[in-house]
Amino acid sequence: MKRFILSALAAIAVVGAFLAPAQAAGVDVNATPTGLAVRGYDVVAYFTEGKPVAGDWQITAEHGGATYRFASEANRDAFQADPARYAPQFGGYCAFGAAMGFKFDGDPEVFKIVDDKLYLNLSRPVAERWNKDVPGHIKTANEKWAQIKDKAPAELQQ
Repeated sequence: MKRFILSALAAIAVVGAFLAPAQAAGVDVNATPTGLAVRGYDVVAYFTEGKPVAGDWQITAEHGGATYRFASEANRDAFQADPARYAPQFGGYCAFGAAMGFKFDGDPEVFKIVDDKLYLNLSRPVAERWNKDVPGHIKTANEKWAQIKDKAPAELQQ
């Protein structure tokens, strides 16, 4: 089992090296090279509609050096009133990756809301692994995030 876990983590690290995006925003926010957070998905819609909804390129807000898109002006206004409530945890990086001490891209289609907080994961198989101990992984990720928050994804894979 230990060998399987180590192999899985090594595979995640290799995949993550290719999937971690270049940074236009600060290294604590997972953004595209143009500074777009959550690949343009509306972070408020996860809470109001319970699913990923693409944002409109004309309805945006800036936060943490990144641009967030929204499906409606009402969602944008809700975000601007309380961005910490809606922005994904770990800057939108993969929650399981953060628990392992890495920064991998968070897929907006692979999400979970826990205790009114939005978490993204790299892929469905990674999310399945994360779902086996969500409270434990969140606790570990919160602890590790303090150490990795200000580091570029590539720095963590050396």
